[in-house]
Amino acid sequence: MAGPLAFPGQSRPVDPVGLAEARAIGIAGRSRQRSYTRTFDLSAIPSYQPRRSVHSVIRQWGLEYFRTTGLMEVWERGFREYHPGATFQDNLTSSAVAFPGLIAGQADLAPMGRPALWTELKGAERQQAAAGGVGLTPLEVVVCTGSFDVSGWSFAFGIFVNSANPISRLTLDQLDGIFGAERSGGWKGLAWDTSVARGSDLNIRTWGQLGLTGRWKDKEINVYGYNLSFHFPDEFDKKVLKGSQKWNERLITFANTFGAKADGTMTVAGEQMVDALADDPYGITYSCIRYLNPHIKPLPLARESSGPYVDLTLENVQNRTYPLFRDIYYYMSFQPDRERALVDPDAAEFLRYILSRHGQEAIQEHDAKYLPLTSDEAAKQLRRLESHLPWQ
Repeated sequence: MAGPLAFPGQSRPVDPVGLAEARAIGIAGRSRQRSYTRTFDLSAIPSYQPRRSVHSVIRQWGLEYFRTTGLMEVWERGFREYHPGATFQDNLTSSAVAFPGLIAGQADLAPMGRPALWTELKGAERQQAAAGGVGLTPLEVVVCTGSFDVSGWSFAFGIFVNSANPISRLTLDQLDGIFGAERSGGWKGLAWDTSVARGSDLNIRTWGQLGLTGRWKDKEINVYGYNLSFHFPDEFDKKVLKGSQKWNERLITFANTFGAKADGTMTVAGEQMVDALADDPYGITYSCIRYLNPHIKPLPLARESSGPYVDLTLENVQNRTYPLFRDIYYYMSFQPDRERALVDPDAAEFLRYILSRHGQEAIQEHDAKYLPLTSDEAAKQLRRLESHLPWQ
């Protein structure tokens, strides 16, 4: 087997301020662009029908991209057509401020471009318990699907190998074997689940373990990934590694850099990983398909070994058949109640609007980066929300 790979790094530290400025340039440019002209039939999603009259202030802390594209303004304007007495106070700067807003009691709604972290859930649980509640974590509601290939807009995770590699498809269990390691359990929210434990015998470290022969048989798989301080690994861990946070011991990690591009934008970690993979026939990574080059190829994925194996396409991300699509979330705290876990009905009414055909149409007509939900998923999320309303 091959020895340890050299760790890719820089010869000098990165200036955090310069990196933030480079990121802002890229986000501003993409915010103004329409990424998809393809529209989806949303006629099966019911139109918005108010359940109550809203006259309160709805406070939102969290995801910046709803603000930078103007989508939040469109949603709020549409909502006020039905509820002219409603007002909004928005602090939409980052998903990182969402749970602090909820925990401090300064936000009614917390939109996020990723699932909540363990520490965020634990903080909310402890705060509610200290305030005399029952220690429930906030309600999670999915309001749209992440993008197909827009950097920053929760793009679907593509699995890539060098184009010379004869491997043609993979399952999620095989990805777990490649990217993960033996484990004693995994997190499901705040619950430690020992049923997902597995031994090192299920580790996949050579291409021969995936059925390749000849010169590939004994070649070690070189695994490239985001550094573990990013939120991408947390979401990949939840989807593939069963929440174990146990990674391949030879994982080679990357971080964003800047200074090489004439337009002032940064070179994101996913782009660097794909570039490295182009020179490594034995490598594999997960990244965004927008960084595809002629020297690498994406692999169809399946949830089970029996299939179906699904290609990473715009349509398969929107219809949620591609296994590694991603979601956009709203979180809201439960109100103290002796018998039921209830949420604020005025804030919930705004989410009812977003989950309606009116709200979902705005996603593809105005934002055109995030993707609207399917009718089945919109109905599922609406049921989840309404099950915690007083009148149910």
